[in-house]
Order: sequence, then structure tokens, then C-alpha cells
Amino acid sequence: QVQLVESGGGLVQPGGSLRLACAASGRTLSNYAMAWFRQAPGKEREFVATISRGGGSIYYTYYAGSVKGRFTISRDGAKNTVYLQMNSLKPEDTAVYYCAAGDYSGSYYYTLIKFNTYDYWGQGTQVTVSS
Repeated sequence: QVQLVESGGGLVQPGGSLRLACAASGRTLSNYAMAWFRQAPGKEREFVATISRGGGSIYYTYYAGSVKGRFTISRDGAKNTVYLQMNSLKPEDTAVYYCAAGDYSGSYYYTLIKFNTYDYWGQGTQVTVSS
């Protein structure tokens, strides 16, 4: 069983930055594919970014088109934590952000971006982008 806890959300002005963290307990996150999803009010949960389980030091990362070039997903094995660095934030990035872990060892894009690839979810952290 993997327990995931997100942190780092908050209120930020348009153009600002935030870094979300997803800390794990119970298992080592390097054994899991990891992803961030988000859900805005009245909308379905959507894919944001993913990082593959990897082999050695090689990881594959993929991003939703709406965040590519602005967001970066990364891992810190020593801290058993996954991060989402969010820059140039826009009001449309406002949502609850969820961290997820999945027992998938591959790097196939269409599997990594799917909601049902992931078995473990955090409780979410609110990100609000507003002036």
C-alpha cells in the first residue's frame, strides 16, 4: 500500500510559480510510475504530467499540451518525493491537483496518461491562480 500526500498548493498571481510535492510512505516511489492530474470545478479530472518508473537514471516524462513548456515533473529518490514545478501560471490552471502512483513499468505514452493506470491517489492540493 502506498500513501501519498500532496503539498505546496496555494494562491498565486498570474505569471507566478508554485512547486507541488508528493511525498510517499509505505513504498518506494521509484518502483512506480507517477503522475499529476487536476480537476477544476465542474470539470472532469484531467491528465497534467507523468514520469515513468524508469530504469537506472533514465525516465520518460510526458505533459498535457496545455502545460508543456511551463510545468516540469521530477523525482527525488532520496526524499521519496515527486515534484511538479509550475511556472507562468494562468487562471485556467486553477484546480485541485492530485498525485498518483501506478504499478506500471513501461514508458508507453497512452498508458502513462490514462487515469486508470494509477492505483494510488493523494487527497489533492488546491491551486488558485488569480489577481
